[in-house]
Amino acid sequence: MPQAEIAYTAYLLDVAEVTQRPVTFVVNGGPGASSAWLQFGAAGPWRLPLEGAGASLSAPPALQPNAETWLDFTDLVFIDPVGTGYSGFLAEGEELRRRYWSVEGDIASLAEVIRRWLVAQGRLQSPKFLLGESYGGFRGPLLARALQADQGIGLRGLVLVSPALDLSGRDDTFAPLRWVGRLPSMAAVHRAASGPVDRQSLADVERYAAGDFLLDLVRGERDGAPTRLTERVAALTGLDPELVRRRRGRIGLSEFLRGAGPDQRIASAYDATVTMPDPFPADDARVPDPVLDALVPPLTSAVLALYGQRLGWRLPDRRYHLLNQAVFHQWQWGRGDRPPEAMTDLRTALALDPALRVVIVHGLYDLVTPYFASAILLDQIPIGAGGDRVSLLTLAGGHMFYTATKSRQQLREVSRTLIGR
Repeated sequence: MPQAEIAYTAYLLDVAEVTQRPVTFVVNGGPGASSAWLQFGAAGPWRLPLEGAGASLSAPPALQPNAETWLDFTDLVFIDPVGTGYSGFLAEGEELRRRYWSVEGDIASLAEVIRRWLVAQGRLQSPKFLLGESYGGFRGPLLARALQADQGIGLRGLVLVSPALDLSGRDDTFAPLRWVGRLPSMAAVHRAASGPVDRQSLADVERYAAGDFLLDLVRGERDGAPTRLTERVAALTGLDPELVRRRRGRIGLSEFLRGAGPDQRIASAYDATVTMPDPFPADDARVPDPVLDALVPPLTSAVLALYGQRLGWRLPDRRYHLLNQAVFHQWQWGRGDRPPEAMTDLRTALALDPALRVVIVHGLYDLVTPYFASAILLDQIPIGAGGDRVSLLTLAGGHMFYTATKSRQQLREVSRTLIGR
């Protein structure tokens, strides 16, 4: 008996030698996000302008041809996991939700969808790639291993956009590497107010974060560590030294977002150079994110306009979930002594297949999945086991850096180089 249906949107070029043409499967994150973010923001044949006036919640869905589409060098299959887009359950029961809305069940279902699609389309011979963003970047290495081990399918390459490679410390506010990984991005946001920033210009911050900053964090109150932390962290982030002193150099995300921008404005965790008026400046009330929440209405409208009007598809009589919070809040992260992380599968997949290559791309101003956290993890992969086949690129922008034209162009070019090898 069918348990769930998973929707996808595929864009395929009509070519003679179809088995020689690459195909890229695309998933977003959340968990609970549909693949529309990457379809209409980066890789699909149509794009929704998301800069300036185009980012307004009330702006009409003015879709335009995407000059940076990937369709000229790869077919594209955008997959919406269960509970996102138009994908949903066909049977009732909490057991089904616990199964599909879990780390393991999600990967198993997506791997099966990919295999079924390849078989149905006669594309098992095609070079196969995966593009994943955020939690979709976490999915990437797990899917590569699940396809290798359970479906007998090998991916040629992964493009991971703003990935969360290790979620083990997501609830541990005292984990030192949590602060180390985020500090360079905070410094990037502060310096961006004075001019362009790139990773090279942040080399001093990275050295400090992985050196004296980490050492003083683990020293705690000893040997003058709080004073050193206060002075250096306040200088790098531009925050009030008194706040930094009270926090012993450990700046919480909400504190930074309220202190990074002009007075009575709050910054986005997804791109902290973007701010909006703080509706509750007198307290710490939780407010919508200026980037993430602002993109939901225009992207949802763009999906409905393309599918229902331009393409003339008969749409299901149910809600389209661009970002389903129920999925996120009910997600089963697993139990036991192994926290959710993707590095084990990434290292294993690389070691097993010497042809597998991985490109990881981060925005410098992203505080949700900061680039330096990935850099620390990637540096641990042995060169002889595939470390030399993983590249890390940082671009101007935040979590969805591809909303900016230049960064979207750079993402396309590095991906075209990988897929067209």
